[in-house]
Amino acid sequence: MKRLSIVALAAGAMALSLAGCGSDQSVAATGQKQAASSTAVVKPLVPAASVTPVAPVIEPPADAPVTATVVKKTTAPDGAQTTCGDFRNLSEDAEQQVIQQVLAANPGSFLDGNPHSALSTAKLACLSGSYTDTPVAVAIRVSAK
Repeated sequence: MKRLSIVALAAGAMALSLAGCGSDQSVAATGQKQAASSTAVVKPLVPAASVTPVAPVIEPPADAPVTATVVKKTTAPDGAQTTCGDFRNLSEDAEQQVIQQVLAANPGSFLDGNPHSALSTAKLACLSGSYTDTPVAVAIRVSAK
């Protein structure tokens, strides 16, 4: 709570100091310059540079298991036959191609004409482990089982 109030106080002080940095010369409707008003310099209430300790880098143990990274496939398989397990391993472009193929194969569905919603629905539905072997079209409910 102390940090939040200090940050708010510092932000307020900075806003006040920046407000005083504007041009004091203004031109009246007659074209004559008005007298410049004096501005007060506001000093911040917090130190200019606070030192934060740097945490040491934590290295994983030498015997820690190493997981292999999954390389995303860039080619789209047949959209109607793509399962959610395959869909999860596709690149973004390939995912969009699969969704376009699924929507083209199932005209008149509730997601027809809205590929962004279909793609989002497919991404969410295919996160479930129970849909791994289910075709994407069935998972997003545009095709019957």
